[in-house]
Amino acid sequence: MPYERIEVECYSGYRHSERPLAFIFENHRWEVEEILDRWYEGGLHASEPALDYFKVRTTEGRVFLLRYNSLFDAWAIRVPPKTAH
Repeated sequence: MPYERIEVECYSGYRHSERPLAFIFENHRWEVEEILDRWYEGGLHASEPALDYFKVRTTEGRVFLLRYNSLFDAWAIRVPPKTAH
Protein backbone atom coordinates (compact mmCIF):
# COMPACT_ATOMS: atom_id res chain seq x y z
CA MET A 1 0.00 0.00 0.00
CA PRO A 2 1.25 3.49 -0.72
CA TYR A 3 2.17 6.12 1.83
CA GLU A 4 1.04 9.75 1.75
CA ARG A 5 2.97 12.60 3.34
CA ILE A 6 1.18 14.22 6.30
CA GLU A 7 1.73 16.87 8.96
CA VAL A 8 2.17 15.52 12.47
CA GLU A 9 2.25 17.22 15.87
CA CYS A 10 4.88 15.41 17.91
CA TYR A 11 6.16 15.04 21.40
CA SER A 12 9.87 15.75 21.38
CA GLY A 13 11.60 14.60 24.54
CA TYR A 14 15.07 13.12 24.54
CA ARG A 15 14.98 13.17 20.73
CA HIS A 16 13.23 15.13 17.95
CA SER A 17 9.84 13.79 16.80
CA GLU A 18 9.85 11.09 19.46
CA ARG A 19 6.18 10.13 19.06
CA PRO A 20 3.04 11.44 17.34
CA LEU A 21 0.37 13.32 19.30
CA ALA A 22 -1.96 14.32 16.43
CA PHE A 23 -1.94 14.45 12.64
CA ILE A 24 -3.84 15.90 9.68
CA PHE A 25 -5.28 13.40 7.20
CA GLU A 26 -8.19 13.80 4.78
CA ASN A 27 -8.71 17.41 5.95
CA HIS A 28 -9.30 16.22 9.51
CA ARG A 29 -7.19 16.56 12.65
CA TRP A 30 -6.84 13.17 14.34
CA GLU A 31 -5.65 13.02 17.97
CA VAL A 32 -3.63 9.99 18.97
CA GLU A 33 -5.20 8.29 21.97
CA GLU A 34 -2.84 5.33 22.15
CA ILE A 35 0.24 3.94 20.45
CA LEU A 36 -0.66 0.29 19.87
CA ASP A 37 2.70 -0.78 18.45
CA ARG A 38 6.02 0.75 17.48
CA TRP A 39 9.00 -0.58 15.54
CA TYR A 40 12.10 0.56 13.67
CA GLU A 41 13.62 -0.25 10.30
CA GLY A 42 16.94 0.58 8.64
CA GLY A 43 19.48 3.02 9.94
CA LEU A 44 22.32 0.51 10.09
CA HIS A 45 23.91 1.71 6.84
CA ALA A 46 24.07 5.16 5.25
CA SER A 47 22.10 3.85 2.28
CA GLU A 48 19.19 2.81 4.55
CA PRO A 49 17.52 5.74 6.32
CA ALA A 50 16.10 5.10 9.77
CA LEU A 51 12.33 4.68 9.68
CA ASP A 52 10.11 4.67 12.78
CA TYR A 53 6.66 3.09 12.50
CA PHE A 54 3.73 3.78 14.82
CA LYS A 55 0.44 1.91 14.82
CA VAL A 56 -1.91 4.34 16.56
CA ARG A 57 -5.53 4.49 17.67
CA THR A 58 -7.21 7.88 17.52
CA THR A 59 -9.74 9.31 19.95
CA GLU A 60 -12.37 8.45 17.31
CA GLY A 61 -11.35 4.76 17.50
CA ARG A 62 -9.70 4.58 14.05
CA VAL A 63 -6.38 2.76 13.66
CA PHE A 64 -3.65 4.16 11.40
CA LEU A 65 -0.06 3.30 10.55
CA LEU A 66 2.30 6.29 10.61
CA ARG A 67 5.92 6.34 9.45
CA TYR A 68 8.65 8.83 10.36
CA ASN A 69 11.70 9.19 8.09
CA SER A 70 14.44 10.83 10.14
CA LEU A 71 16.65 11.52 7.10
CA PHE A 72 14.06 13.90 5.64
CA ASP A 73 12.29 14.77 8.93
CA ALA A 74 9.07 13.68 7.21
CA TRP A 75 5.95 11.85 8.33
CA ALA A 76 3.71 9.69 6.16
CA ILE A 77 0.58 7.61 6.61
CA ARG A 78 -0.20 4.26 5.06
CA VAL A 79 -3.18 4.99 2.88
CA PRO A 80 -6.00 2.64 3.83
CA PRO A 81 -7.70 0.79 0.97
CA LYS A 82 -10.97 2.20 -0.32
CA THR A 83 -13.96 0.28 0.98
CA ALA A 84 -16.80 -0.59 -1.36
CA HIS A 85 -20.26 0.62 -0.37
